[in-house]
Amino acid sequence: MKLIWLLLIPILAGAASAAAPDRRLAYWLSGVGSTLTLLAGMLVALPVLAGSGVVREAGGLFRVDALSALLVAVIVIVGAMATLYSAGYMEKEVAEGVFEPRRLKWYYLWLHVFIFTMLLTVTVDNLGLMWVAIEATTLVSALLVGFTHQRASLEAAWKYIIICTVGIGFALLGTILTFAAAQQALGEAGGTLDWTALVEASPSLPVGLVKLAFIFILVGYGTKAGLAPMHTWLPDAHSQAPSPVSALLSGVLLNCALYGIVRFHIIVSGSPAGDFSANLLLLFGLVSMGLAVPFVLTQQDIKRMLAYSSVEHMGIMAVGFGFGGPLAVYGALLHLVNHALTKAMLFLVAGNLAHRYHTRQMARIKGAAQAMPVTGTLLLLGAFAITGSPPFGLFASEFSVLTAGFHQGRLIPAVLFLLFIAVIFAGFAYYAGKMALGGLPARIPRGEKLGWQAALVILPTLVVLALGIYMPPALGKALEAVAGVVRGV
Repeated sequence: MKLIWLLLIPILAGAASAAAPDRRLAYWLSGVGSTLTLLAGMLVALPVLAGSGVVREAGGLFRVDALSALLVAVIVIVGAMATLYSAGYMEKEVAEGVFEPRRLKWYYLWLHVFIFTMLLTVTVDNLGLMWVAIEATTLVSALLVGFTHQRASLEAAWKYIIICTVGIGFALLGTILTFAAAQQALGEAGGTLDWTALVEASPSLPVGLVKLAFIFILVGYGTKAGLAPMHTWLPDAHSQAPSPVSALLSGVLLNCALYGIVRFHIIVSGSPAGDFSANLLLLFGLVSMGLAVPFVLTQQDIKRMLAYSSVEHMGIMAVGFGFGGPLAVYGALLHLVNHALTKAMLFLVAGNLAHRYHTRQMARIKGAAQAMPVTGTLLLLGAFAITGSPPFGLFASEFSVLTAGFHQGRLIPAVLFLLFIAVIFAGFAYYAGKMALGGLPARIPRGEKLGWQAALVILPTLVVLALGIYMPPALGKALEAVAGVVRGV
């Protein structure tokens, strides 16, 4: 029943928040719900990651292996960060007249439903139901992207829905083709979309159908994952959403879509198609990294810059899965964890800066370390962390992927990988330095009072720093187990 409760708690928390008579009670109920979701998620994920075996419930409808468990842990951790941080952030939005106070409880409803849809995505065994869950994440998160009802946010929400719905249509076609491949291999009565059954049948799946199916899956779910050139919705949606929502979109939602791609990649890798999916992942990963470079370097809006950074990092993970091999896949999975924590923290920091400076334009944000000592310091640390600078954890994960590429003799992809991350490092360091260390405008007051919520941005920063210095044996073994699932060993 642990899985059932994991899925029920966010639904109940959202409903309770929406039914609350005032917004303070709504926030309290939301905070309790997110804490319980965090605890329930860890009760599900940690035993599986520790090697207790696969968890199945509801007759096999729900299934959590090491790969699912890793995603569950990331979802509930970043979900708790975003939900708890929403209190102070959204109250400031209300105070500035961004939206009516009475609508705040609906924000908490959609926030928890959003978390539910992501948890559903990574816990169902049926690939058709996974498609339904990923489509549900689009519909619910679009309500959060356009929550302020401002012209720019509504435009971003509609663009998000239209582009991702087209993408998810391609993914549906890929899912149907996968079912057809299973029918050809197993007979009319053997058609299935259960992932475990498809993995077992993968050696006998027809090559042509499997390749065609994966192309549609990669384009479809790749649109939702922010892989270039299907990423065009991402900068608008991430920049216009409330910052806690941006943290969820970038830190978790993109990973859920990548999770869908990886599930199909495992099937293709075990089929006669061999390295077909790995080569496509490598190609789209490098394109995503390369395309992100000029956009990161020329951005004026801090949240749009962070959004394009997410395109780069999804590309890094795709490259890791494309290289394959124990080290590359391990690095990609470690990068998934590091990026989720770091990017979520940076979007929360960006929200703090936007409230203090009343702008997201980086040219107008100066002297942040003087005006907001904690936020300004975290901005600098986050900028170095997200660009893979030592001693942060993203350096370790990027170095693992890069080393695997050189060891495999893939010199051109590895050199391009190194070039892209080096140029983006320079851009981030330049912008973050100007925002944090520039001269403080006279109109901006000094000092900040973050209270207990400061922990929600400080703790993930410390974790990412620690992961660059020391890898806990338990986490290392867990990531090796997840890499084994991805590699089919």
